[in-house]
Amino acid sequence: MSDTFHFTRRGLLKTSAFAGAALATPHLFTRNAFAQGNAFRNDPSNKSTVTLGFNVPQTGAYADEGADELRAYQLAVKHINGEGDGGMLNTMKPLALQGNGILGKKVDYVTGDTQTKSDAARAAAKRMIEKDGVIMFSGGSSSGVAIAQQSLAQEMGVVFMAGLTHSNDTTGKDKRRYGFRHFFNAYMSGAALGPVLKERMGTDRRAYHLTADYTWGWTQEESIKNTTEALGWETVNAVRTPLGAGDFSQYITPVLNSGADVLILNHYGKDMVNSLTQAVQFGLRDKQVNGKDFQIVVPLYSRLMAQGAGENVQGIVGSTNWHWSLEDEGSKAFTKSFGQEYGFPPSQAAHTCYVQTLLYADAVERAGTFYPPEVIKALEDFEFDGTGNGPTLYRGADHQCFKEVLVVEGNDNPSSQFDLLKVVKQVPREQVMYDPSIFGGELGPYEV
Repeated sequence: MSDTFHFTRRGLLKTSAFAGAALATPHLFTRNAFAQGNAFRNDPSNKSTVTLGFNVPQTGAYADEGADELRAYQLAVKHINGEGDGGMLNTMKPLALQGNGILGKKVDYVTGDTQTKSDAARAAAKRMIEKDGVIMFSGGSSSGVAIAQQSLAQEMGVVFMAGLTHSNDTTGKDKRRYGFRHFFNAYMSGAALGPVLKERMGTDRRAYHLTADYTWGWTQEESIKNTTEALGWETVNAVRTPLGAGDFSQYITPVLNSGADVLILNHYGKDMVNSLTQAVQFGLRDKQVNGKDFQIVVPLYSRLMAQGAGENVQGIVGSTNWHWSLEDEGSKAFTKSFGQEYGFPPSQAAHTCYVQTLLYADAVERAGTFYPPEVIKALEDFEFDGTGNGPTLYRGADHQCFKEVLVVEGNDNPSSQFDLLKVVKQVPREQVMYDPSIFGGELGPYEV
């Protein structure tokens, strides 16, 4: 036991916390070391424990999100095993988990580093499956990483509960039967932001996009362009930037003479921190263009990014999957548990990873088996509540969750370093839902 400080809505309190979980004993498996039917890869039936794999960016542009994801996974394991205050096990409905592990088996875990690179993520996940015997793996803060991992999941017959991934492609053209996403997507960001952008900035705007050059950035740019052009906005230019660029000055300078009066930053993590900070340093927020005050939009926001950018986020609008200040019982329970454990409130990345772990464990409990096809069927079209964001549907047609989406803006008068974003609108899930056929793709078979 060791003393730590934890965050509550009333400040920091001193408490004692138990940390750590045992690693599972490695087991060796070959590519097709399982068969259809009751025998399947890494079947834990004859063991007293079950091993999960948490593959997060411990290095790279999204390492801050990765660190918070890992904290959430560790907390989820603690709660599933019946330790701590139980967190969302007290609020999620319906719930089959008993607080005694999964089907009575204690949960262990192993970790990997995706490095925010698809090949590294796939290699780490493959190691977890073949050498560590994981029955489910999760994690990541990049859509390229998520797509690579869920493709591997389909090949190897092991369920993947995606971490932070926002590209439309994850549950669109690249969806897989063995992959599931709780996080919202770029289409939903556009649908949620449209009415707010119209109200605040009008219908006569000229937008300039800077876009992370990979699957998430491409679909984020496309979704926001579709939304803003439907409002009547003109797209002046859309420029792709490499992931982890660091210095964005060469991309921001042309914006000054482009005639644009809105800069849309389709960036995330440290890239957004750097590009937003540099845009403010270049004086964009102080400019008037076309008779209008220049505006900056960050379509996908997080508290961790806001902390990195500091006062530069003030008044800047965007969307987020979840925020620790929500007052529903599930959000309050998770924020309290996480704060007691780590001393500060959780990020949206932590929230989605925690919920994904509970959802997988609960699906196994409801199915009464670890057999992946039955677990998958238990997750498909599952409706639940009590995990934040209101009533939620895990749609069977594409394995996309539908729930409330939050529109947030940088807080002009933050009360602490954790209060840099404020929720300005909770958009009902009906407003962000869409026909699953619009993004194409095939889930593939249950049996692999």
